[in-house]
Amino acid sequence: MFGSIIKKFQRKKLQDKRYAFLFEENQSDEVVVFDCETTGLDPKKDDIVSIGAVKIRENRIVTDEALHLYVRQTKQINPESIVIHQIRHCDLDHAVSIEEAIDTFLHYIGSRGLVGYYLEFDVAMINKYMKPMLGITLPNHKEEVSAIYYDKKIGRIPQRHIDLRFDAIIEDLGLPPLKGHDALNDAVMTAMIYLKLQHTYKLS
Repeated sequence: MFGSIIKKFQRKKLQDKRYAFLFEENQSDEVVVFDCETTGLDPKKDDIVSIGAVKIRENRIVTDEALHLYVRQTKQINPESIVIHQIRHCDLDHAVSIEEAIDTFLHYIGSRGLVGYYLEFDVAMINKYMKPMLGITLPNHKEEVSAIYYDKKIGRIPQRHIDLRFDAIIEDLGLPPLKGHDALNDAVMTAMIYLKLQHTYKLS
């Protein structure tokens, strides 16, 4: 009930009614799994470099409808972050503005639920730009895969340390790691984790 009140309040604060679709009831079983590559880990001062997203429909990862956006930068990218995502400033010559990226992303997700790994950070990065543009933050339902994994694991081994690192979860679930670390590949792997957890009742 509290969530519906917040959503109603958010809808009233929406500054551009063209985005009212974000508040429509999700009539399908679809969710969107997404990931952001950024210049650092502080939403207040760092920026989005790329956004990757993929839909899950009828227990299937719909890769042929995937979204992968590169965002134009106004300042040089921190060399430390380049080591992680391998995206250099010169690789973004034909990238889109952050405003266009947010607009495309919002139209892609619609009112679907959002799934991610370290989702709170990715949502905070989107909200950083979305709030000035529209006056609201993401109203979509959100699910964190590491929390789902933890809840399933802790019920079976309550006294044991649970490794919540991304690679460790992938390995424990017997999923194939994709080559290359980018926003879209990470979104696809997170989608695989989510689907595996939806159909796994007991984890060893």
